[in-house]
Amino acid sequence: MPTQRLEKINIAKLKVACSTCTLRELCLPIGLNADDLARVDSIINRRQRYKPGQHVYRTGDLFQFLYAIRLGSFKTYELNKDGREQVSGFHMAGELIGLDAISTDAHTCSAVALEDSEICEIPFIKLESLIREIPTLQRQFHRIMSKEITSDHHLMMLLGTLTAEERLATFLSNLSERLRARGLSSTAIHLAMSREEIGNYLGLKLETVSRMFSKFQEDGLVEVDRRNVKIKDLETLKRIAECNKLQR
Repeated sequence: MPTQRLEKINIAKLKVACSTCTLRELCLPIGLNADDLARVDSIINRRQRYKPGQHVYRTGDLFQFLYAIRLGSFKTYELNKDGREQVSGFHMAGELIGLDAISTDAHTCSAVALEDSEICEIPFIKLESLIREIPTLQRQFHRIMSKEITSDHHLMMLLGTLTAEERLATFLSNLSERLRARGLSSTAIHLAMSREEIGNYLGLKLETVSRMFSKFQEDGLVEVDRRNVKIKDLETLKRIAECNKLQR
């Protein structure tokens, strides 16, 4: 639950409209005219704040909302039959989480904040009605769904066909591109997730992830200071990541 200090924040400051949000070109409102944007804005519950380790939803929770990330980052994961965690994704500002529950009306994974974060809650029943009425919103929602499917396919390829070096290079290149799309530095990356979580996501042991970071640093591709990674040779990282496509 939010702390008492957060509860006392001026509510007016939290009611930031989609029209003034710096992430609108990455989120659902992209391409909407002023009237349609106002209709989308009217259904959105304003910002909810989360501390590191705080869950937005857990596996089995009833599906009610989609969540647009405004600040910070989240991890989605599932639990194997033996209770072990399997990371399924890392999500940053401008992205939606909660799409996993649309077909079953219950969440098939859990979502937890990796750092101080904020989200906008979007009631799905209301959104569904607007999607039927606003063609541009429908196209944008389909685009997001397609991107989610592509991401799942990409992860399967990542785990099934790439070397450890290619997996980490792909991971860093992807983070770099996502940061660039948000108007942030594409070469200065703060990793909100741990090395162990990265390894879990990439299907690598912690020791292998650490060894690959060391190798990239020795090769002059990155500088690593704990969770801060400075990419010094982005083009070479991209070539390593793309190498698998050329060979297969």
